[in-house]
Amino acid sequence: MRQYSDLKPGMPIGVFDSGIGGLTVAREIMRQMPNEKIVYFGDTARVPYGSKSKETVTRYSRQIVRFLLDQKVKAVAIACNTASAYALPEIEKECPVPVIGVIRPGARTACSCTRNGRIGVIGTRATVSSGSYTDFIHEIMPEAEVFAQACPLFVPLVEEGLWEDPVTDEIARRYMASLLDHGIDTLIMGCTHYPLIRKTIGRAAGEKISLINPAYETAMELRHMLEELKLLSDQRPFLGSTTPQYRFYVSDMAEQFQQFANSIIKYGILASEKIDIYHYSGEPLSAGRKV
Repeated sequence: MRQYSDLKPGMPIGVFDSGIGGLTVAREIMRQMPNEKIVYFGDTARVPYGSKSKETVTRYSRQIVRFLLDQKVKAVAIACNTASAYALPEIEKECPVPVIGVIRPGARTACSCTRNGRIGVIGTRATVSSGSYTDFIHEIMPEAEVFAQACPLFVPLVEEGLWEDPVTDEIARRYMASLLDHGIDTLIMGCTHYPLIRKTIGRAAGEKISLINPAYETAMELRHMLEELKLLSDQRPFLGSTTPQYRFYVSDMAEQFQQFANSIIKYGILASEKIDIYHYSGEPLSAGRKV
């Protein structure tokens, strides 16, 4: 594992997503590492990433990572399945701080949970077509059979607040039908929006199917990584500090983002700030930076 001598435990963790779904990852980090500071960026001006090319998603991701590095983060969590599938390999090579995506942790947990070796994956069209979950699962468990299903309607249903609605239930049943026909016993919720409709997905999948939440698994793997690097914070941020423990930034629609964030994260009133992400270059990241 690389060493990062210029990083300190008290520095924040950077988290980014194409929009609001990555808040499920931020929420798990808050739960599992309550001492940590977080800087979150949601690319609400350019969502969704699932319909964009690998080159475009990688360029966007580099811009966001540059912004997070300006915020003096000690690690970056790519809380977006599409960006993890398309941009993570390049960002890992280029970034001067440790980076984690959401695909590997979910794949590892699925392999440890399955009993019959038949694993289902649901996600955006881009995540499914990338084959990233299948590739990582086969690295760990070559004999596994992986069945993937794109679920493009889930994200708009979540963002419209239709978490417990007959329409969402019906769509979930239709998406699950082919996966259940393949006899899966484990299902990866391969989009960070999906944990918000976990109950709906669970009803459609049935009680015998183990649901894997990569948001939780990513937070746990991030904690382990920070512990190994001796970068895990052991002190709660000072309550009287002028800098909030959790800071949220977006590329557009700050008010709507704030309302959604407050509906799923119960850690006080959360404010969000719009920034000009186009100010940051989408070219490959520099080899290092001063902290």
